[in-house]
Amino acid sequence: MSGVTKWAYCTNGFGDHRLTEALEVLAELGYAGAAITLDRGHLDPYSPGLAAEVSRIAGLLDRLGLAAVVETGGRYTLDPWRKHHPTLISDGAERRAEFLTTAMRIAADLGAPVVHLWSGARPDGMSEQDAYTRLAGRCEPLLDVADRTGVTLGFEPEPGMLVQDLDGFERLRAMLGAHPRFGLTFDVGHAHCVEREDVAACVRRALPYTVHVQIEDMRRGVHEHLEFGEGEIDFPAVLAGLSGYSGLVAVELARHGHAAPQVARRSIDFLRRAYDRGLAERGRPAGGG
Repeated sequence: MSGVTKWAYCTNGFGDHRLTEALEVLAELGYAGAAITLDRGHLDPYSPGLAAEVSRIAGLLDRLGLAAVVETGGRYTLDPWRKHHPTLISDGAERRAEFLTTAMRIAADLGAPVVHLWSGARPDGMSEQDAYTRLAGRCEPLLDVADRTGVTLGFEPEPGMLVQDLDGFERLRAMLGAHPRFGLTFDVGHAHCVEREDVAACVRRALPYTVHVQIEDMRRGVHEHLEFGEGEIDFPAVLAGLSGYSGLVAVELARHGHAAPQVARRSIDFLRRAYDRGLAERGRPAGGG
């Protein structure tokens, strides 16, 4: 299996399933991997039995032949009152850093090469430059942990956050000295939502940094994760551009858990067709019909 045929699914879209059940469903549907969101019920990072559960899930991934990455976007994982709080640039940033350190250790034990993270929104009253300086300062010790654990950080630009586009990612990456373990989580829908260039052009720009891909449909300027075909993205062109990428491409439909198996089936069927069509179109001679 090679290139963009490594379809995966984010387990935050299986919130009503046990993690073991979700992985078994994904394997039966033909997915190559899972993007495991650490959260209550799915490798809860604060569970007293975490080590044993990580070992159990590592064994299951191996038996099912699934690859994995670790995602850290649980909404209320750290604070039951405030979504995605604390962040690396907010008050309480130490808790986020400790959580990400735990995530890297879990990833190493799972054999997962990437841990995903994001910036959070710029706090009120803080200048953009100060926010970037604080964020870079928080990422530096995390990169030391990444070096020790052998895990790569996949930083995701997120609409509405301090780092919401490729310009912001490249700015932060430069502040970190282009550290080899600081890569990009490229979200196809987010690129369509906020970037100036079309998504296929963004793929070409992002590919040298990309260590993880998230994918869903979306409309321009509206941050809403949609099933494939419900938004505006030209997926054959985008997927053809990803053909040189060798990591997981993970469907992220966190709000579709009520019908997770059916949505996951429709998603992989759509992606396979779109990928084949994109390669066929790319292979046609210029001007061909």
